[in-house]
Amino acid sequence: MIWVRIVLWRLAFAVPLLLAVTFGMFALAKASPFDPVRQYLGERAMVTSPEIMAEIRANWGLDRPLLEQYATWLGNLLTGDLGESRSLRLPVAQVIGERLGWTLLVVGCALVVMLVAGLAVGTLAAWKRDSWVDRLITGTAFTNEAAPVFWVGLLAIWVFSVTLGWLPAGGLTDAAATTVTLPDLARHLVLPVAVLAFSQSSWLLLFVRESVIGVLREDFVTGARARGLRGRTVLLRHALRSALLPFITIMGARVPELVTGAILVEAVFSWPGVAGTTIKAALAVDFPLLAALTLLATLAVVAGNLVADLAYTVADPRVRVLGVS
Repeated sequence: MIWVRIVLWRLAFAVPLLLAVTFGMFALAKASPFDPVRQYLGERAMVTSPEIMAEIRANWGLDRPLLEQYATWLGNLLTGDLGESRSLRLPVAQVIGERLGWTLLVVGCALVVMLVAGLAVGTLAAWKRDSWVDRLITGTAFTNEAAPVFWVGLLAIWVFSVTLGWLPAGGLTDAAATTVTLPDLARHLVLPVAVLAFSQSSWLLLFVRESVIGVLREDFVTGARARGLRGRTVLLRHALRSALLPFITIMGARVPELVTGAILVEAVFSWPGVAGTTIKAALAVDFPLLAALTLLATLAVVAGNLVADLAYTVADPRVRVLGVS
């Protein structure tokens, strides 16, 4: 069965990829000039004796060879032990478990908004090709593509929070709140979701625009128009459906950008998700937490490509018939 072959092929590809990424991460950490012990101690490092610092390094295994450190970490990972976060003083599994749901909430909502808005606006730009509407949409998309995500987030805070006062500037709830309520959560969710969706939608609507324009020139579309079908029917039922097939594949390839955008958005809006924790872990040289988060991000990329491949087999029956994987 084609789906089983795709899953098995992706799993066979994922194992060496994960080993390469994690080993490269260890090699970079070993070569890093930053001392995790000094970062952990902070100002106390100035008055801590070298013997105590050497003992901490030995307890953490930092004095061991690279291959031995990697083998120990990999063995602990296979048993479900992700280690302990040095900056948060909590098990890494607990840190990820408490924050992963909030990241999935933001990314999931942003993905839905991005898909709906990108498809609608991209199709409109193709339908109104070379008009002022098309020029406005494509111009805005190219400008947004060049703008950093954090800059878009800061601009949104300045406009909607500082100037207009419509939405909160960040956080999960208001500062005075003691519990998380749905209305409060929804208000705080608007800006992070909107910024993440807007920052990641430019490539989508530009791709949809070009793809729909290309399909509108095909013979079957010309034939549909010759049969007297309405322009809107030709666009939605014939051109758009054919234009979206390559889009399914390219969605999987854009997962890394979505992960990167989530990291920056969570940092700007102080969102308590697992993506924003990556920056804190890097600044604190918290290697156990950073290693687990890097592994999680790699798994997200592999899973995104797998879902895209499976979705393509559902959307295009020719893939199942020909056995293309």
